Amino acid sequence: MKSSGRKPSLTSYDDIFSTEASRQQEQIQRLAISELHPFKDHPFRVLDDDRMMETVESVKEYGVLVPIIARPMPDGGDEIVSGHRRKRACELAGMNELPAIVRDVDDDEAVIIMVDSNLQRENILPSERAKAYQMKMEAIKRQGERVDLTSRQVGEKSQTSIQLVANQAGESQRQVQRFIRLTELIPELLDMVDEKKIALNPAYELSFLKKEEQVDLLDAMDSEQATPSLSQAQRLKKYSQEGHLTLDMMRVIMGEEKK
Repeated sequence: MKSSGRKPSLTSYDDIFSTEASRQQEQIQRLAISELHPFKDHPFRVLDDDRMMETVESVKEYGVLVPIIARPMPDGGDEIVSGHRRKRACELAGMNELPAIVRDVDDDEAVIIMVDSNLQRENILPSERAKAYQMKMEAIKRQGERVDLTSRQVGEKSQTSIQLVANQAGESQRQVQRFIRLTELIPELLDMVDEKKIALNPAYELSFLKKEEQVDLLDAMDSEQATPSLSQAQRLKKYSQEGHLTLDMMRVIMGEEKK
């Protein structure tokens, strides 16, 4: 039977397996690792740490038990949608290919699969979660403008994209919004959040500072050898919004003795 060419818009990782897999039997292929490319703007880091070494040993002993998900690229090769860590483990294990399921999904569907499959992991950094939530929210927004929706998604159109992200992540909307705000931080400050030098609540307040003010804040933090508390971050935000925040004021605030 000739396909209509329409693909349903997917809104969660579960949809991929409950809807897509139930409709057609997918075949597992063996793909050359050299022909696999990372997902564009992939927000999750792939580190050669102790956990990776454990995965490498598991791959050597048992092979890759769960196939990666990839999608064909226009110029050849395949883009990894889910399975970047497995691919790296296979590289370190000296393997040349790995099992994969190849799906012809569009950009928004691919983003949602990529985000949802990685959010199942433990020890996700705040910067990773922030970018992932942002990417998924934008993908769902774009899907909401499309007409090729399933009956389930038609019902979900009444929900905002932030509601869908929060519901599917098991988070409150407020918490998802706070994470997404972190993408407004300059990389140096966001790294400090990942390193737990700046807590999430102060980081959220600092995200409202202008980029040039955030750069000045790094200078003030360095000169005073201090990181902002929540109350200090809230005052920095207030002075910024009033247009009164200067480097000298930042140094005074950062030089205060913590209670």
